Amino acid sequence: KMHTRVKNVNASKSSKKSSTQTTISRFFTSASDTSQATDQPGITRQDGRHEGRGKVRALYAGQAQLVYSVKTALLSYNRVISTVQDKYSSHFSFSQFAKNTVIKKSSEEPGVPNRRTKTIYTPLEEQYMEIKKQHADTVLCVECGYKYRFFGEDAEIAAKELNITCHLDHNFMTASIPTHRLFVHVRRLVSQGYKVGVVKQTETTAIKASGTNKSSLFTRQLHALYTKSTLVGEDVNPLLKLGDLEQGEDVVQDSGNSYLMCVNESFDKQSKELTVGMVVVQPSTGDLMVDCFKDNVSHSELESRVLKIQPVEILVPSDLSEATERLLRNIALSSTFLPIIFFSFEIGSYSLCMGLESPIICCLGPVIQYLTEFKLEKILLCSRYSLVKNENSTTGSVKGSLLWVLDHTQTPFGNRLLRKWVSQPLKSVIDIQARQEAVAEMLCSESSVLPSLQSLLTRLPDLERGLCSIYHKKCSTQEFYLITSTLSRLSAELQALMPAIQSQLSSALLKNLLLDTPQLLSPANNFLKVLDEKAAKTGNKTEMFVVLTDFPVIRNRKEEIQSVLSDIMEHRREVRLMLKNPSLDYTTVSGQQFLIEVKNSLSSIVPADWVKVNSTKVVGRYHTPFIVEKHRCLQQLREQLVIDCNHEWINFLQLFGDHYYILRKAVCHLATMDCLFSLAQVAKENNYCRPEILEDKSQILITAGKHPVITSLMGDEDQYVPNDTHLQGDGKRAMIITGPNMGGKSSYIRQVALVTIMAQLGSFVPAREASVGIVDGIYVRMGASDNISRGRSTFMEELVEASDILARATSCSLVILDELGRGTSTHDGIAIAYATLESFIRDVKCMTLFVTHYPPLCELEHLHPQNVGNYHMAFLLNEPESTSDGEVQPEFITFLYQLIEGAAARSYGLNVARLAEIPESILRTAAFKSKELEALVNSRRYVEMWMNPFYHEEIYPFC
Repeated sequence: KMHTRVKNVNASKSSKKSSTQTTISRFFTSASDTSQATDQPGITRQDGRHEGRGKVRALYAGQAQLVYSVKTALLSYNRVISTVQDKYSSHFSFSQFAKNTVIKKSSEEPGVPNRRTKTIYTPLEEQYMEIKKQHADTVLCVECGYKYRFFGEDAEIAAKELNITCHLDHNFMTASIPTHRLFVHVRRLVSQGYKVGVVKQTETTAIKASGTNKSSLFTRQLHALYTKSTLVGEDVNPLLKLGDLEQGEDVVQDSGNSYLMCVNESFDKQSKELTVGMVVVQPSTGDLMVDCFKDNVSHSELESRVLKIQPVEILVPSDLSEATERLLRNIALSSTFLPIIFFSFEIGSYSLCMGLESPIICCLGPVIQYLTEFKLEKILLCSRYSLVKNENSTTGSVKGSLLWVLDHTQTPFGNRLLRKWVSQPLKSVIDIQARQEAVAEMLCSESSVLPSLQSLLTRLPDLERGLCSIYHKKCSTQEFYLITSTLSRLSAELQALMPAIQSQLSSALLKNLLLDTPQLLSPANNFLKVLDEKAAKTGNKTEMFVVLTDFPVIRNRKEEIQSVLSDIMEHRREVRLMLKNPSLDYTTVSGQQFLIEVKNSLSSIVPADWVKVNSTKVVGRYHTPFIVEKHRCLQQLREQLVIDCNHEWINFLQLFGDHYYILRKAVCHLATMDCLFSLAQVAKENNYCRPEILEDKSQILITAGKHPVITSLMGDEDQYVPNDTHLQGDGKRAMIITGPNMGGKSSYIRQVALVTIMAQLGSFVPAREASVGIVDGIYVRMGASDNISRGRSTFMEELVEASDILARATSCSLVILDELGRGTSTHDGIAIAYATLESFIRDVKCMTLFVTHYPPLCELEHLHPQNVGNYHMAFLLNEPESTSDGEVQPEFITFLYQLIEGAAARSYGLNVARLAEIPESILRTAAFKSKELEALVNSRRYVEMWMNPFYHEEIYPFC
C-alpha cells in the first residue's frame, strides 16, 4: 500500500514544495474557460466548488496491465502526429500556466511611467515585460552579459527557492546568478514545481556595432522552457564526464522517472462502461506507453496505473468526471491544475488506420501540442514504455523492495530496464527460459568473455539519456563527444571479442545480443572521425569539425577570416617601414590584438591618425586606421563564424538523429546484458535455484522457499525460516492460513508472490526447488486504511478492492487476501470473508492464499476437500501458572515461523499486547474477559447445534 500526501503551496507561503510533487494540467473545451488560482489547499473547479486534500492507498495488482508497444506502428504513428498537427492545429490553443505559485500578470505597459515609482521603465525592463507578457506562467532567467537576472515576482521566487539576494533596482525587484551555475538553479526551480524559461541574447557585440541599431538594446528571445518532465537540454545538463552532476554541490538530480501523462475518458450511457485512454511519455529517455482499458466505478484500474507510473505532470480534459478528477488530485503530490486549452474534435477513421483506440488518439493531441512548446514532440516516435512500481510500501524508498534485492546493475539504463522487468514479468515460457539460460551460463561458464563484457559496462555514462538529448538536438559538444566516443569504444572492444563470443558462449540470447551490437554501434565511429577532440571537450564549435568538406559555409567563413588576417600581417611591413623598426611585431594585451608598441620616447614619430589603445610608463600601444577597420571586420567575421558553426552543429545533430533508432537498440542490448549480469550476481550471492517454468499448467510448488527481501535485510545475523508452498489449479488451489498475530503469515504470502514474480521475469529464486506455472496476474488485498477524501471507510476500501479482484481474476491468477472482513462486526465479517473465499474456490478457481483470524472459515476444507487446505504458522504455547486468588494471566507465545498443516483455534492477540507493553493490569483484565467471552460463545454454539432439530453441517458450516 502507498500513502501519498496532497498539498498546494502558494508563492506567498514560506513552506517549500515537495520535489516529488505532481503537476496536473487541464485542457478545456473553449478558450474562454480559465481556471482561477486559489490560495487554499486543493483546487477550484470551473463551477466554483473547492475540494480539499486527502490520502489514498494503492492496490498493487501485479503485472496484469494492458501495455501496447508503439514500436510496431512507428510509420503510422508518424502519420497521425503530422495529421493531427495539420488538420487540427486551429483547434489547439494553449493558455498560460497557473502554477502552484500564483504569478500575477503585470498591469504595466512599456513606455508608461510606473505608478509606484513614477519613473519610466528602462529598455531592459520593457524588453522583459514584453517577454513576460507572452509567458506569464514562467519564471524567466534573462541573460545579461556574464549573469542571468530575474525580475519582479520571478526575482522574489528565485530569492526564496535559490536562497539568493533580491533587491530593488529601478522599477523591479531583481536577483542574479552566474552563467556557469545556470543548470544548477534551473533544476532547483523546476524541482519545486515551476516552469522555467531561459532568455538569451541573440546579438553579438561586433555584429551589433556594425548594424543600424548599434545604440539600442541587445535583442533577446526565449531560448528554452523547462518543467519536471521536460528537463532535456544543454542548459540543464552540461556534463563533461560521468559523475559531474552527482558530485555537483546543491544540484537537484533527475528523478528516476519523469513521466508526462495525459488521461482521457469516455462513458457509454447505454452499456454503462467507462473507457479510459492514456498516453505516457518520458522525453529524457524516449520511453512511451499508450493504453486503453475499461474501468469500474472505483477507478481502480486508473488508480493502479497512475500509482505505478508516478507521473510528474498530468494533462487532463476540462470535462473530466468529478470522481476521476478527485482520484487524480488525491494521488498527485501537488493539487495545482495547470490550465491548458484543448478543443474537442472528431477522430473519424484515423483510429482504424492507426490501429489505436479513439481515447488514445484524443490524448495524443494535447501531448503533441504540449511537447511542441518544448521542442520535444519527436520523442513520440520512440519505443515502448512499461509500468513501474518498485518502492518499499512502508517508506516509499527503493530499499526493502524486490528491485533493491535484484538491482546490481552497473549502468543507469540497465537500472531502468530492470525496473521494467520487475514491474512487468514475462508470460512467454520461451522468453523466460531464454533469460534463465543466459543467467545459468553466467553462473557456470569459465569463459573469459563474460568478465570482459561485464567490465565494459562499468562506469558507462547514461547512453540512453545522452542519445535522447542528441536526438532532440539539445546536447552540448561535451556530451556529444562523451556519448559518441563511448559508443565507438564499445563497438571496437565488442568487435575484438566476436571470435570468443561465437566459440565460447552457448546461450542463444547472449549470442544474439552480443553479435548484433557492434554493427548497430558502427555509425557512431563515422561521426566521431569528423570531430576534433580538444575542441569538443572545451565546447569550441568553431574548431569542432576537422574536415570541412561537408561544411562549405564554415569553410568559406574561415577563408574570409584568413584573408583579413593576411591583410593585417601584410600591413605589418608598412608599419615597420614607417617606424623604421624591421623587427617590430604585433602584440596582444588583455584581449586586444594587433597592438603596435612604441616607446614613449619615440612617440613623436607616431602618425597623428593612429589610435592610442593604452599605454604604460615605458610604451604606448596603437592601432593604425587600417588595423582599426580590419579588426572591426575580423570581429564581425568571427562572430558570424560562431553563428554559422551553431547552425551547422544543429544540422550535424540532425544527421546523427537519423541513426538514433539503431543506436538506441544497441543501448537496449547493453542494458539487457547489464540486467542479466545483475540477476546472475544475486543468484550466486544468495544461492538461488533455477525454477522450472510450466506452460498451460496452473501451479506454484516451492520447496524451502524464502522471502528475498527479508532474507537480504536480515543478512548473516539471523536465519530466515524456509517454508513450502503447494498450490495446484486442478488440485488444492486454496490455502487458508491461520495462526497467532505476528506469527509470520503476511510475510509468508508476500514471499509466495515475490518468488512467483522472480520466476516469471527470468530470475533464479530463493528456494531449494521451485516449479511455477505462468500466472496472468497477482492480485493482492492487504493492510487497512481509509480514504475519507473519497467517502470511503476502511471496510469500504477492503470491499471495493475485493470486488475489483473478483471481477478481474481468472483461473490462471494468484489471489492473496489478508484478513478480509475485519473492518465490521464479527458475524458480518465472517459471513463476507466466507462467501468471498468460497467464490474464489468454486467460481473463479484461481490459486488463493487466504489469511484469516476467523476459525469458522476453516470449515471450507470439509466442503471442498479436493481444493482447500488448512494451514497455520506454528508456535509454542506456555500456559501461565494459576494465581492463588484465581486471577487469569495471558499466555506466553513463542513464534516458530513454520507453516504446518491444520488450523489454529485462536490468534493469541494478548501476547501481542504484552509485546506492545500494554500495562499489566489491563492485560490481566483482558485475559479474564477473553476467557469469559470464549466460554459464552462456545456454550451458545453447543446449544444451537444440538437443540436445533434442523441442524445440518451444510446449513451451519461455522459450527
